[in-house]
Amino acid sequence: MSDKKIKVGVNGYGIIGKRVADAVRLQPDMELVGVSDVVSDYRVKAGVVLGLPIYASIIDKSKEMQNSGIPVAGTLDDLLMQIDVIVDCTPKGIGAKNLELYRKAGIKSIYQGGEKHDLTGHSFVAQANYETALGLDATRVVSCNTTSTVRTLTALRNSGLLKKARGVLIRRATDPWESDHSGIMNTVVPEPHIPSHQGPDAQTVVPELDVITLAAKASHTQTHNHYWVVELTRKASREEVLEAFRAAPRISFIRMSDGIVALNSTIELMKDLGRPRGDMWEVALWEDVLTVNGNEAYYTYQVYNEAIVVPESIDAIRALIGAIKNGKDSIRITDGAMGIRKDFLTK
Repeated sequence: MSDKKIKVGVNGYGIIGKRVADAVRLQPDMELVGVSDVVSDYRVKAGVVLGLPIYASIIDKSKEMQNSGIPVAGTLDDLLMQIDVIVDCTPKGIGAKNLELYRKAGIKSIYQGGEKHDLTGHSFVAQANYETALGLDATRVVSCNTTSTVRTLTALRNSGLLKKARGVLIRRATDPWESDHSGIMNTVVPEPHIPSHQGPDAQTVVPELDVITLAAKASHTQTHNHYWVVELTRKASREEVLEAFRAAPRISFIRMSDGIVALNSTIELMKDLGRPRGDMWEVALWEDVLTVNGNEAYYTYQVYNEAIVVPESIDAIRALIGAIKNGKDSIRITDGAMGIRKDFLTK
């Protein structure tokens, strides 16, 4: 690993951006130069309290931010002149408009799953295709649901067990901080298309996956819940399937027998473990629910939508810069710095 630190900027200090900024600051080989946004409310002011250099993404917003008490270090253009890579965490559609700006500045750029695969021509999940991103100018970290899908299915594929997969996704209605804006109450809303977009999105990362997803939005705001029926390549034991998941990064086991019986249980556990913001970066897979019957496996897990893509964004930084050539090495550094675990209740 080079002694020179990768200089990183984050554009969009919202749900994902603030978490990426925190994760960058934890990495031994990265320096957070600054974060950029357009708002003047508590979200950016919290960044000021944390000592982050704040930049104005739009010049016209700079004065407004300063008048609200935010010490603006400069514009987004000023930030781009100081960094090697930008992680764009702006709302869906804004990142696509920023692509040319980053290209003109001659810096690498990383986008989130709200943008389309065609924007960069490359979609990223570290354990599946890290090496294919080496040296690229840009990549897209796929969405929270797609990230979990790729993590679990490639775990089975890499163990030679995956033939095809069919999944049902129960999605949260909206992000918790937007609960006052809109939401779904006392109903479940099926997505109108089969497959839902997560299956084809997973194939942008691993084209050979035989996967179909169905999805619905439910009336809760924290975390998604996945149910999978997987046809294996052969008859296998339950322990073989568990071992495949154990061998993969960023999959952690939870158990009904420990009292983790619902989505809110894991949310509470993360707080008890002292996780920043109560975040869970891992796929939380119910070990004692997983069932194997001949050549079929059935399992369920939980996806913390606000946090799961953060370690992928960190690995994407290293891949684009080419600082570390092997994905496993980058994952090890990221996970060690962030405290990612294989089992939440084992010391």
